Amino acid sequence: MLNSKEILKYTKNLSILFAEDHDDLRESTTEILKSFFKRVDSVSDGKSALLKYKEYQEETSKYYDIVLSDIQMPNINGVELTSKLYDINPSQLLIILSAHDDSKHLLPLINLGIEQFVKKPIDYQELLRALLNSSKKAQQIPTTEQLVSPKIQLSPNVVFDKVNSALLENGKIVYLTKYEIIFMQLLSTKVGKIYSNEDIAKKYEDAEESLDIQNIRKLVSKLRKKLPENSLESIYGVGYRIIPSTQE
Repeated sequence: MLNSKEILKYTKNLSILFAEDHDDLRESTTEILKSFFKRVDSVSDGKSALLKYKEYQEETSKYYDIVLSDIQMPNINGVELTSKLYDINPSQLLIILSAHDDSKHLLPLINLGIEQFVKKPIDYQELLRALLNSSKKAQQIPTTEQLVSPKIQLSPNVVFDKVNSALLENGKIVYLTKYEIIFMQLLSTKVGKIYSNEDIAKKYEDAEESLDIQNIRKLVSKLRKKLPENSLESIYGVGYRIIPSTQE
């Protein structure tokens, strides 16, 4: 069981927006969130969530640290809300609540870049674990691994830090989704090696995720927009590899 004091260490100064249309669940979960976060705002649908998100930005000149949202909501559902929030803030940390019958919505959310899901009915230990992970990321908590950081130079000003799974441009972090991080982790295992679609699918399976060939292509297309030109090579019918600007 997670320790409340350990969670508070990372969440006590953060803000969270919670969107859930079921009144009882929203109210009970909001009370739990208030035990951990400095500011908690809750709304009953996606349209209200989007308005509240914009109001908060105007009020504070910053974004919520975390957004927690259900998928099935009136007016604007969780998929539409996620897309609109990423249009405003591509680095927004989002956690999605999903019931078993929400499976048809999960793939669009994965393609948008959602990195954490919590199943409904909510296991609050699972929810707190997801909130802890996102809170650490929001504060970019360093680890002992950061003392040594082998890096792949992708261009004169862009590097991929293999230890921290971070893409850096001029020393600043470029946001990568969970699926993009897994992809970069694989391709950076042995720089220059060609990794097939089967290798890639196995990597995601080992990470308890799934990605088919069609969505590998979509992932690569989106990732290329964040990487220097010609640093991610596709070999037709074979696979993909990283091409560093300076060989290690």
